Amino acid sequence: MHGTAERPHAERVHAALQDGAAARSAIAASWRRSIALYGLDPENHRPPRNLTEPELRLARERMEPLIRLAQPSMDRLFQAVGGIGCCVLLTDRSSIPVERRGHGGDDAQFRKWGLWTGTVWSEESEGTNGIGTCLAEGRALTIHRDQHFHSRNAALSCTTVPIFDHEGAIAGALDVSSCRADTTEAVTGLIAAAAADAARRIEERGFRQAFPHARIVLVEDRAGAALLAIDADDLVVGATRAARQALGITAEALRRPLPAADLLSAGAPAATDLLQAERSALQRALARAGGNVSAAAGALGISRATLHRKLRRLGLRGAH
Repeated sequence: MHGTAERPHAERVHAALQDGAAARSAIAASWRRSIALYGLDPENHRPPRNLTEPELRLARERMEPLIRLAQPSMDRLFQAVGGIGCCVLLTDRSSIPVERRGHGGDDAQFRKWGLWTGTVWSEESEGTNGIGTCLAEGRALTIHRDQHFHSRNAALSCTTVPIFDHEGAIAGALDVSSCRADTTEAVTGLIAAAAADAARRIEERGFRQAFPHARIVLVEDRAGAALLAIDADDLVVGATRAARQALGITAEALRRPLPAADLLSAGAPAATDLLQAERSALQRALARAGGNVSAAAGALGISRATLHRKLRRLGLRGAH
């Protein structure tokens, strides 16, 4: 860990909170919560708290759907980062790892540090750390070495990305933690990109599974997994958190009938892409049906009247 040669870690934490400029940083804000809100001591050397076997079993049962969804993405992510001394953890929304990937040669060190299933990594329990602080703030972040609150965690470098469910609520988090002393901030940047991509893949799989009969449309590629679910009547029935943010969709709006056309005409950044995606889908269906609207509607799983309405709105034609 860097900086501890000049000043003990606990002293650095308290000094930063006294420094007005430093205290405005996100890390210092978390340090302040750790002291003022949770009453923690940075020099507490007790190991992290672990769930009992029955408690962990119950936590895993609650997370079973997300664990199944995450398996392929966790495997790919571990293939990318496992060779550089990292483990991959899937946590629940309470900051408890319930699934893990790691190399056997690193397991003893990771287990000693508590980077293991069943360890409680909430900010309330462990102070500033990748998993707990990510879930406390609802955003992706990296806590690198002595940015951790507890001095016993200052050898860790942890990158964590929240995972949102099909309704835009936090379902858990994906964490990549390193056990190597030579992990640089440049390397953690690459790890962060890989972890974010894996988390978005998990979200997309979950969203598609939640709306199996809807048409799934990519709204805004720059916003990550920004997807809409549109039913056969052209109503938006679901939106990922990224799509809600990109188009300003509220939970209340989704509880009422929400025509996709309303979003397209609202001047949203994704309007052109969404309109083109729908036009292309209808053109393909018409082409395969030889221009026959009834046949194209049957192939799309919508009524003939609905397809006619779409064609008029998009300026397309089909044969009777």
